Amino acid sequence: MASAAIDLLIGRIVSIIEQETSLIGDVRDDVQEIKRELESMKSFLEDAEAQISHNTTEVDKTWVASVRDLAYEVEDAVDEFIYHMNQQQGGGSFARFLHQTIYLPKNLYEKHRIATKLQKIIKIVEAIPERRQRYLVDRKEGRSYDEVSDKWVQNYAESSLFMKEEELVGIEDKRKMLMGWLMDEEPRHTVVSLVGMGGSGKTTLAANVYNNESVKRSFICQAWITVSQTYVIEELLRSLIKEFYQTSRDILPAELNAKSYRELVQIMLNYLELKRFLIVFDDVWDTNLWEEIKVSIPDNLLRSRIILTTRIEGIAFSSLGVERHIYHIEPLPPREAWKLFCMKAFSNYPDKRCPPEFESLALKVLEKCEGLPLAIVALGGIMSSKKSMLEWTQVCNNLNWQLSDNPMLDKFNRILLLSFNDLPYRLKHCFLYCSLFPEDYEIGSKRLIGLWMAEGFIQDVKGITPEEVAESYLMELISRSMLQVVYRNPSGRPNTCKMHDLMRELAVSISEKEKFCAVNDKREDMEQFGARRLSIVLTPDKEIKAWTTGMSQLRSLLVFFKDMVADPSSSNKLPSGFKLLRVLDLEDFPLIEKLPDELISNLFNLRYLNLRSTSIKELPKSISRLYNLQTLDIRNTEIETLPKGITKLKNLRHLLMYRSPKEGFHFRYIKGTRVPWKMSRLNKLQVLSCIISEGDVIKQVGSMTQLTRIGITDVKEEDGKDLCASLQKMKLLHYLFLMVTDEERTLGIDAISSPPPLLQTLILVGKLVRVPRWISCLDNLVHLYLRWSRLEEDVLPHIASLPCLGKLTLINAYVGEKLCFREGFSKLTCLDMSLPQLEAITIEEGVMPHLERLDLYKCINLKTVPNGIEGLSNLQWLDLLVMPIELIQSIRTGGVDRPMVQHIPNIHHFYRSPSGILSCESLSDPTTD
Repeated sequence: MASAAIDLLIGRIVSIIEQETSLIGDVRDDVQEIKRELESMKSFLEDAEAQISHNTTEVDKTWVASVRDLAYEVEDAVDEFIYHMNQQQGGGSFARFLHQTIYLPKNLYEKHRIATKLQKIIKIVEAIPERRQRYLVDRKEGRSYDEVSDKWVQNYAESSLFMKEEELVGIEDKRKMLMGWLMDEEPRHTVVSLVGMGGSGKTTLAANVYNNESVKRSFICQAWITVSQTYVIEELLRSLIKEFYQTSRDILPAELNAKSYRELVQIMLNYLELKRFLIVFDDVWDTNLWEEIKVSIPDNLLRSRIILTTRIEGIAFSSLGVERHIYHIEPLPPREAWKLFCMKAFSNYPDKRCPPEFESLALKVLEKCEGLPLAIVALGGIMSSKKSMLEWTQVCNNLNWQLSDNPMLDKFNRILLLSFNDLPYRLKHCFLYCSLFPEDYEIGSKRLIGLWMAEGFIQDVKGITPEEVAESYLMELISRSMLQVVYRNPSGRPNTCKMHDLMRELAVSISEKEKFCAVNDKREDMEQFGARRLSIVLTPDKEIKAWTTGMSQLRSLLVFFKDMVADPSSSNKLPSGFKLLRVLDLEDFPLIEKLPDELISNLFNLRYLNLRSTSIKELPKSISRLYNLQTLDIRNTEIETLPKGITKLKNLRHLLMYRSPKEGFHFRYIKGTRVPWKMSRLNKLQVLSCIISEGDVIKQVGSMTQLTRIGITDVKEEDGKDLCASLQKMKLLHYLFLMVTDEERTLGIDAISSPPPLLQTLILVGKLVRVPRWISCLDNLVHLYLRWSRLEEDVLPHIASLPCLGKLTLINAYVGEKLCFREGFSKLTCLDMSLPQLEAITIEEGVMPHLERLDLYKCINLKTVPNGIEGLSNLQWLDLLVMPIELIQSIRTGGVDRPMVQHIPNIHHFYRSPSGILSCESLSDPTTD
């Protein structure tokens, strides 16, 4: 972490030198000298931090901590200086003239002060290596930490080979699936990849199948290899050969340890040429493994199999050129998780049952594990030694501390730490930053990307936007099982994600040690804690000021609330003094109606401002001074008009400001925001959603060809020509939302001849004379949403062949009485319809083969389920909202249409009670629900 911090810092100093030359002036040489010194340290730190937790000396640990703290001090000094000089140069030309004349002595004083401070830092930098050398004790010879750690991991993993059947829980279905792939008739050798986070049971499952007697009889020879993070291919080949010869009871080749890579490959090929073999590569970290090893594994068409376990999804896809199966290990379901916990925690009790008096506490502990078998076993082992209610309560009340500091959990923590240590340094920052969100918090992917960008975690890559690079970081963390996807959009991209509780505890523990960030945890003295980033979960008895006093070094402040309601008399006002803040995230915070002008005017360094779902009614004029702002999120606030100064924010990339009234199923379900003249000056803007179409807004949009997302409300019929002309220029557009002023207005967009080629989401709200013909050309379209279109023409023939369409939403979009899905929709997974005139739906055989979800809402004339619904074999969800009672009765148990829907696992009927409350009943088969 320390080398990562310095590497990012070096990048920032270089950027400052290049971009702020006029401000730095006399201190430029000092800044460059610090840059050179820090670069010379970086190479040592990259080695030191990899070993910092174990075999590194205390002198080294102190040295690394000193360099980290120094890096932070340099960052503060440079940021404070840039902040001060920009404060002096703020305002108009006359104001700048006054500052240059009246305040020139003060400017010189500030330059002298910062130069003195930087010179002092340089001396400290030079002294740190000398101090380290002076107190360094010669290290004893022996194995490195990497060697010891690799051996420990190998021994721990291979202990799974000796687990007894009665110790295993929840393995039956997984074993059946894996056995089927191993024993099928496919002649080519096949790679079966088991993917999951550390401790999810991948190795245990593989070992159970590997030891199965029927499996042993089916393969002539077998080999189990635990692949370390730093494997050597020659050593791996030698281990394979030894394992094969041992299981076949053959005599090993002479002088095996002296064989070269080429000789080892030849031995493997000769030995396996006529044998059916099984290989397990356990705990694979490197995507290059298969490329390196496959040359030695012959495809002899004898139904040989390879099992590969990994935490990294990308590795499962790296075995190119062979048959493959990929199985994602899911958490244990609640019943099996409880059974496993009781086996460990109550092993000395009759039938290993939980005593009634411990049940609520046991469930609290188990909840923390989130179905992760290794965690259940580890925590269950700790609790097995606790005999009294007092001991159990103490552990439960300090569960976070137990997870980070209890020696009995060291093995478990080391397993998780392997995943963190394997991350590239930029991903380490991104991962740790996620721990600022509360437990089980569902984090929006775009929100996370904006936060990472604001903090400077995203590498500059020529030809690729920062958003695209950040998204690749997110996908990598998900692929490595470091983040869990909660919801994906129709294209399969993560929409929201979360951290496993135990992964979060790991991140919090590391962050605190590195002063990277802190989460409020009942400690009042946060000032001495020295964290650069802070998240606060406010409750009625907490105040923001109590947690932030004296923390001028903060770069990120995220505030969450729990059990709070808006109260004008509340003392929870925003504190000031955070002049170096880059991130201020107040989403859903109910106690703020106004941003203090003096607060905003001091936040020159701010990159990210999130006020979503707060009670704020207007932005202060001083918003124009946030020159570095990249993201401004004011969605679902009371702000109706943006101040004129918003056009001065030249670095703004994301401007999010639509409002969603409560009446979500009415025509006007989105309201836009008025924007000032000359919005087109914001030439870095990527996202603009949603603005009100008035004045020359439509023409301005035509010059903002860099936009990737745009939403426009109150589009008028007379805007049609200009709108079509503007949209044709926007070749980078991925998302388009258009809405007319009221439900009687027509949306005139037929004149588009070449629509945005990259468009993935298209939302049209308003009357359409006919289906726009250009829609059928949108080869990248994933989601089509037509609302209040009231088309007389059938839309389905125009969109059935769209190759990427995954979600279709039709809300009062068609006035016909019958709708027939005759062909196509090969990628559609979700279909939502609310068509009041509709009387019948027909689905022909083979259409929508991948449909997983069907939602029908207020189709008041639809008395029967869609004809052909029984052919939708992948349908998992059928939701019926305020539908005719005749339809509901027909699919209840014993109803005439019940056989047509019996294959659907989840069927829900939503209805309004006489009091108007929306209620839900399940119509699913009890055996599948």
